[in-house]
Amino acid sequence: QVQVVESGGGLVQAGGSLRLSCEVSGRTIERYVMGWFRQAPGKEREFVAAITWSGFRSYYADSVKGRFTISRDNAKNLVDLQMTSLKPEDTGIYYCAARTTWTEATARLATAFDHWGQGTQVTVSW
Repeated sequence: QVQVVESGGGLVQAGGSLRLSCEVSGRTIERYVMGWFRQAPGKEREFVAAITWSGFRSYYADSVKGRFTISRDNAKNLVDLQMTSLKPEDTGIYYCAARTTWTEATARLATAFDHWGQGTQVTVSW
């Protein structure tokens, strides 16, 4: 059974940086396209970033493009999300997710991801 576990959340001031990590166990991470989503209080879960199997392609929400970077280390079964220039609107629970199939049309759809972690809280204050 696949397990997805996030770590690295916390409290940071606006303009600061955080690095989130996601570890996949039970199956090799090479099987999965990996993604990050987030959910702010009272809002729906939204796409943040995704990276294909080999890391050849990555995708970002417009709101984080140029500030966040997704990367993966298949040898360590890890995928990271480096977040810089953080803003209060980046606050939320960040979820790591995995999927085995991929189409450009569904790149940003949460429903297309099969396995999810429990989430890690990120809070950005003024």
